[in-house]
Amino acid sequence: MTMNDPLASALSKINNADKVGKKQVTIYPVSKVIKGVLDIMNREGYVGTYEEVEDSKGNHLVLNLLGNTNECGAIKPRYSVQLEDFLKFEKRFLRAKDFGVLLVSTSKGLMTHVEAKEKKLGGVLFSYCY
Repeated sequence: MTMNDPLASALSKINNADKVGKKQVTIYPVSKVIKGVLDIMNREGYVGTYEEVEDSKGNHLVLNLLGNTNECGAIKPRYSVQLEDFLKFEKRFLRAKDFGVLLVSTSKGLMTHVEAKEKKLGGVLFSYCY
């Protein structure tokens, strides 16, 4: 099976499992970006911890869900954003002010839009969660 956007697929699996009340979800394929996004979502309190499981078909992640996500998804196309443009994208992708996070890939690594604003960095938007 070919997959065009593994991050979008992983976030979709999280959304669907959360909506039906599952406690765990299996995510594959595994990538550094997906792990980075899950680490940030865990730190922000949206999902639980994950465990990487090795098998013959390639590794997969078993993610524990907390039931705290309303919605999360990938942002396509991946918008380049400058420091002064964050407010515009917050209004577009998040439900309310200070409700949820945009995930940004910056020159200093993956972080939330709040951290990027504090560090005065721009970057590329690639997902949101609230």
